Amino acid sequence: MHFLVVEDEVKLADLIVRYLRESGHTAESRHDGPGGLDAARDPRVDAVVLDVMLPGMDGVEVCRTLRREGNDVPIVLLTARGAISERVAGLDAGADDYLVKPFAMEELHARLRTVSRRRPALTGRLAAGDLVLDPEQRRAWRAGAELDLSRREFAVLEVLMDNAGRVVSRARLLDEVWDGEVDPRSNAIDVHISKLRAKIDKAFGRSSITTLRGTGYRLETRQ
Repeated sequence: MHFLVVEDEVKLADLIVRYLRESGHTAESRHDGPGGLDAARDPRVDAVVLDVMLPGMDGVEVCRTLRREGNDVPIVLLTARGAISERVAGLDAGADDYLVKPFAMEELHARLRTVSRRRPALTGRLAAGDLVLDPEQRRAWRAGAELDLSRREFAVLEVLMDNAGRVVSRARLLDEVWDGEVDPRSNAIDVHISKLRAKIDKAFGRSSITTLRGTGYRLETRQ
């Protein structure tokens, strides 16, 4: 599982991240509200550890914003001892659980497992760096932002992501995306690759689709 820790106490955030990684998960941290909000929008995040007191935007407002956007990522709030009003506000804003500081790492881990089980499994998703595609829902995201792709663009991206790191020939794209209905001499592939690059690369300052002249295209796994 992949966890996000949003905590302005850097040492505590690092401690939580290290514990989660040693427990067999992946984890990352942010140290302010706006940064935590952006990171929590990434569909790869399975659950968020969210401190209430954060610079820029407090944890309650981060939680409220995510829920207002329709984001159902599980959230465990970290609150100060005795701050009952914080816990009530956080739960009212949509948090799934809370933990009072100081706490045992084992208990935090257990609560994360519990709230994560309540969320429907996100099966079948493809990911390459911060590029994520859900074939079942026909949706795709880059850095947590949803992409507006046409049916053909989505199909081309799905083939590339399903073969990330490997070369996909033009003939294969014509066969799988256009079902052989397009003349091999057509520039249909070039047009759609160009549009994809504009939407998933240039708009985000990336370069993930490599052209191998005379061979095909490759979606890079490191972006």
